[in-house]
Amino acid sequence: MPELPEVEALREFLDAHLTGRVVERVLPLAVSVLKTYDPPPSALEGRTAGPTTRHGKFLDLRIGELHLVTHLARAGWLHWRETLPAQPPRPGKGPLALRVALEGGGGFDLTEAGTQKRLAVYVVRDPREVPGIARLGPDPLAGSFDREAFTALLAGERRQIKGVLRDQSVIAGIGNAYSDEILHRAKVSPFKLASSFDAQQAARLHRAVLDTLGEAVARAHGVAAGALKAEKKSALRVHGRAGEPCPVCGDTVRSVSFADSSLQYCPTCQTGGKALADRRLSRLLK
Repeated sequence: MPELPEVEALREFLDAHLTGRVVERVLPLAVSVLKTYDPPPSALEGRTAGPTTRHGKFLDLRIGELHLVTHLARAGWLHWRETLPAQPPRPGKGPLALRVALEGGGGFDLTEAGTQKRLAVYVVRDPREVPGIARLGPDPLAGSFDREAFTALLAGERRQIKGVLRDQSVIAGIGNAYSDEILHRAKVSPFKLASSFDAQQAARLHRAVLDTLGEAVARAHGVAAGALKAEKKSALRVHGRAGEPCPVCGDTVRSVSFADSSLQYCPTCQTGGKALADRRLSRLLK
């Protein structure tokens, strides 16, 4: 799933390549992709693209006075095309969900792999009309996201820290992969209760959030859209690396599976050497 660093890199790419171009056609090709109907996608045609912004994991393409907003979900992606195929795409065929053609040639495709169709596109007059944007928490790249603000977010949270970090209404932009990386860097168990952090622990976790995301954004800077997924995967230290040695201590990275996802962690670095119980089989170890 694209998370804050990858979406920020896509924003930067689109801001450089799309701004000033005129939209010729907008073609929704999957029944599930379009979440709004007024204004229709055709209202974007003939309008000039302005700057692209980001709200958490949402991309916001300003086109005229309207906004084309998309959330790539778990298996979606954006593909920039210098030249679009001459043959018009056929709805419902393959992973193609939406195509935007630009005057003068080129454009981009939104695609989604797999059978769970969660990629979402909205055409709105104000991005705050998108429910997911309206309920977003603070952006961790914002200057106001300081240690005091972060500590206040944790206070009173009786949930495990892994879930708190992934909750978009608490902090915008962090998903499954980077929450694993943040917790590994901070040497924190994913099952530690957020409200149990003392001031020193909260400060260390806050620094891990900033460093992990900041380094990922820096690595993704200037990387072509098609190479962002591979770049992300190559830099992960624990997420997706169950069974491999921890790059910090050499212990074996472990995994805990859930209904539709999993987390990875290092027992030596994060849980005092204890293996966390699989949620499907027994109670979680604290």
